[in-house]
Amino acid sequence: MLRQASRLLARRPILAARTRAFSTDLSAADQTADAAFADAWNKVIPNMDPPKTPLSFMQPRPPTPSSIPSKLTVNFVLPYASELATKEIDMVIVPATTGQMGVLPGHVATIAELKPGVLSVHEGNEVTKYFVSSGFVFIHANSFADIIAVEAVPLDRLDANLVQKGLAEFTSKLSSATTDLEKAETQIGVDVHSALNSALTG
Repeated sequence: MLRQASRLLARRPILAARTRAFSTDLSAADQTADAAFADAWNKVIPNMDPPKTPLSFMQPRPPTPSSIPSKLTVNFVLPYASELATKEIDMVIVPATTGQMGVLPGHVATIAELKPGVLSVHEGNEVTKYFVSSGFVFIHANSFADIIAVEAVPLDRLDANLVQKGLAEFTSKLSSATTDLEKAETQIGVDVHSALNSALTG
């Protein structure tokens, strides 16, 4: 059986030859397909504009440089605002679920989930710190990084007294929670307020 499997695998083309391009690598064929869809739509429903496709909102991915650039380009967005847009910085430190992760120019392509904690943006001698609740960071091979957070606030805008009060309230609720839902909700509150407290005292 193993011999047959090896023969079948040998007949298949090499996987590397069949690798797909990145979704943001727009080719002429992609643009043609998008135009063909619009033409077909207009033939069927000429009095209504065709809907936008994902290609309508995508820009070509910047090429991967041959040498490591001196700056890291960062996009830091929230559901309701854009904190940083194509900002060139020296380094960003993100609170990944696997631990604090520093990202410099030339970092290997990575996707990481964020946990409640401090995100630090380093630009020269200036360091701007944000508290993020959760999200993801997408690090691209061309020294671009996209940070998407559910909530984020500059660290200097946090009220230490309110954080301590919230931590005490959620800790009290956790001890009296009876259902699994109540325990899960209060545990999230404890985790977030503990991270907030650590960010302010650390």
